[in-house]
Amino acid sequence: MTFFNQPRAVWAVAFAAVVSFMGLGLVDPILPAIAGDLHASPSQVELLFTSYFAITGLAMLLTSAVASRIGAKRTLLAGLFLIVVFSALAGASNSIGAIVGLRAGWGLGNALFIATALSVIIGSASGGVAGAVMLYEAALGLGISVGPLLGGELGSISWRGPFFGVAVLMTIAFAATALLLDRSPKPAPHERISVLDPLRALRHRATRGSGLVAVFYNFGFFTLLAYSPFPLKLGIHQLGYVFCAWGVLLAVFAVFVAPVISRRVGDVHGLAIALAGLAAVLAVMAVGHSSQALLIASVIVAGAFLGITNTLMTQVVMESAPVARPIASAAYSFVRFCGGAIAPFVAGKLGEHVSVQAPFYLGAAMTVLAIGVLYAYRTAFAPVHHEDPVLGAELDTELPEPVAA
Repeated sequence: MTFFNQPRAVWAVAFAAVVSFMGLGLVDPILPAIAGDLHASPSQVELLFTSYFAITGLAMLLTSAVASRIGAKRTLLAGLFLIVVFSALAGASNSIGAIVGLRAGWGLGNALFIATALSVIIGSASGGVAGAVMLYEAALGLGISVGPLLGGELGSISWRGPFFGVAVLMTIAFAATALLLDRSPKPAPHERISVLDPLRALRHRATRGSGLVAVFYNFGFFTLLAYSPFPLKLGIHQLGYVFCAWGVLLAVFAVFVAPVISRRVGDVHGLAIALAGLAAVLAVMAVGHSSQALLIASVIVAGAFLGITNTLMTQVVMESAPVARPIASAAYSFVRFCGGAIAPFVAGKLGEHVSVQAPFYLGAAMTVLAIGVLYAYRTAFAPVHHEDPVLGAELDTELPEPVAA
């Protein structure tokens, strides 16, 4: 099968991506424990996500510029190194403020790694963009599903355990990438990308539209990921099991179901269906927030809709962008993460000062808005057939004339 017949470089980066996304899942089960041990409110704990995603988003403007100067491999290794350092320091910290600040540095490393990893996989994988995205989403799903189990085990010893666990896992990923990924040639001066290129790319309807869709749908995504551990009122182990099941469903639907939906109804209609399903799940969580069993089932079922959404959204971004894919990835991720950084903090504040169900209602409403934006920009999401360079090879940084809004 083409999916499994990939170059060594693709498997090296995919493994590192599994470990990277495992780091996200590792932390999720310990959020209530951090709040209890450090005497922090839910909204203060949510700042762990806000600082992380805000810096990840802003740093996305730098990723292509850095990679086009030092090469893909060095950029990946720099990102992994930063994650190792800042996750270890976070585990050694004694205040919520320090962890929030260190998570920002972690987000910088995450940005350097994620955007470059996706570009390398797409540029090197066999089977075209769809096959590469499927492989990337499989790595995401595997990491997210295994991460909570390990986080639950380590977190039952101490909330510091998962942070140190991330540092160890990222060290392994760093070594694997250094050994298995071929050294990328240093780009020539004319191949360099400006920090402003991702911002210029947002003039194009396809790139701008995909970013706006992601901003609204991420309100639902991050509400589910960052806020739901609090109303679930489960122990660390139990939270690990719930989010493991969530991650398994996300991976299965991202790899096996999303491509079928794409072929049968198309990416845009498939996205609309998945987003409608996510909005419905969040609405059910709001209405039935007092039932622990209903919340658990809803979190797990949401993984199916998120798996479909992640795959189809990534596919739309990479196929419709009229610019080089590293630039498109950076522009899309900049808008997505900067907007999504607001959701966890807002959800925490609503849960504290309005009601337990208010964050879920907001997440559902914002996801519905994502559907509206999707259809408003649907004509811009037609695939653009062009040769896509791998980072380190010649990059076409010339931007076509933007389509009128």
